[in-house]
Amino acid sequence: MAGGLFKNIRVYVSLEWRGLTLIIYSFGYDTGVAGGVIATKAFKQAFGLIDAPQSHVDAVSSNVVAVLQGGAFFGALFSAPMSGWIGRKPTLLIFIAIFAVGAALQTAADAGTRGLNMIYVGRVIAGLGVGAISAVCPAFVSECSPKEVRGRITGLFQIWVATGVMLSYFVNYGMSLHITTGPRVWRVPFGFQLVPGGIMAFGLLFAKESPRYLARSGKTEQALINLAYYRRSTVDDPEVRAEMAEIEATILEEREARAGLGWKEAFFGPGQWIRFVIAFAIFCLQQFAGQNSVGYYAPRIFQSIGYTGTTPSFLASGVYGIVKVIATAIFIAIGVEWFGRKWSLFWSAIWMGILFYMVGALQKTHPPAVRTDDYVPPASKAMAGLLYLYCVAYSFGWGPLPWVYVSDIFPNRTRHYGLAFASATQWLFNFVISKITPTLVSKLGWKLFIMFATINIAGMGVFSLLIPETKGKSLEEMDIIFGAISAEDRAKDITKAEHVVDDEMRHGAPAPHGSSDQDVEKGSISQRSK
Repeated sequence: MAGGLFKNIRVYVSLEWRGLTLIIYSFGYDTGVAGGVIATKAFKQAFGLIDAPQSHVDAVSSNVVAVLQGGAFFGALFSAPMSGWIGRKPTLLIFIAIFAVGAALQTAADAGTRGLNMIYVGRVIAGLGVGAISAVCPAFVSECSPKEVRGRITGLFQIWVATGVMLSYFVNYGMSLHITTGPRVWRVPFGFQLVPGGIMAFGLLFAKESPRYLARSGKTEQALINLAYYRRSTVDDPEVRAEMAEIEATILEEREARAGLGWKEAFFGPGQWIRFVIAFAIFCLQQFAGQNSVGYYAPRIFQSIGYTGTTPSFLASGVYGIVKVIATAIFIAIGVEWFGRKWSLFWSAIWMGILFYMVGALQKTHPPAVRTDDYVPPASKAMAGLLYLYCVAYSFGWGPLPWVYVSDIFPNRTRHYGLAFASATQWLFNFVISKITPTLVSKLGWKLFIMFATINIAGMGVFSLLIPETKGKSLEEMDIIFGAISAEDRAKDITKAEHVVDDEMRHGAPAPHGSSDQDVEKGSISQRSK
């Protein structure tokens, strides 16, 4: 099936525009905005941080940022059974509402201890929504995308995240110029995230459910209709029917070979456990790449290399956000399907490590002096330039590709478990790194960059060489790559499934709607094909 923007325009529009608008702000904006808010003088005055010990300031700063990630960890876990039970689209709508409640609490917070506690609670609740959405959206998008452009479409997720982070930087920059006192310093940035929540909820009402989810639920006829819709074709198109047959073949194999097995099969069935190991490792390493330490605490990081004063650090952070958006967009448009996953991850890790070693060395040999004006010394400008180049290296591999890769590797039956596990892992270590970064900046100084550089090369670079390439492979081919089934057996099952799909459409007898997992295991397709 021919790839390209126009052939798959409905996947781009229905899912990327409608489905990920909230992610622009919730996953990107909400994680990026807090680090800037807590750096303002008005916030510190309102919550008693002006004359507090640095350890207390670090604790409050890390709490405001990290509790969102803590909530997101549990949201990602809760999303797995829900999205497998009621579907991807209803799950997203429910967690959008949860996110909106959390955002409203953050916006309504007053100064003082009570207000700070309200911000904490609001960010935990918002985190539940963000975590669930971050787990379900990649699964939803990958299940609706053809293999020729799946990496590009799924990779747009990271572009939206980068866009959200960039917008948060410039909202904070604008606040530092125009609103510097009073509760509006945090209410405006926190309240801004409510707008796209409504946009996403409205847009999702018109999006169609995942064809692969419907097929696995026994709703073959509706699955074929939705698949044809996303391919801008008809149910009689031979390519659409062939893709549907491949989906049905995979489901048939799972029902026949794994009937009666529960969650243990999802994690430890043939060819399964290694995928969960990869998902865990890839997101653990991504969080310790150094990007989130820079991204969440960008004003603090730029102040540490010599950008003294709130406004210069916010502006430098905004430029960092622009670089990230542009670099990510270029890689997703050109590189993800051209260079593939494996080697893009490897070279991204190597260059990230080299650039961080250079930043650390410069900060060691040219430590920024404490100043009261906005002058930025040449060495600090050089370090900022290296951080921008690091951002490019990150965006050309380890930024967008972990989400693309884990969306690739899981089969239909366990994809909601796999993506939820991957997202929970991402949020768990996201929480860890956001919690410890302020202390690391205070205690390690230039050694922080050396630590991240070593992880980049020795950890992430080596890991990249050990994983299989998934570029150009269908989701159903992943079972062959990971040894769950042989290529010969898959070909036989596809032939069998083609006859099943034809029979389904001739007789119009899909499985009853609302089938449970147990009913699906004994579904009508499996019975008729035996």
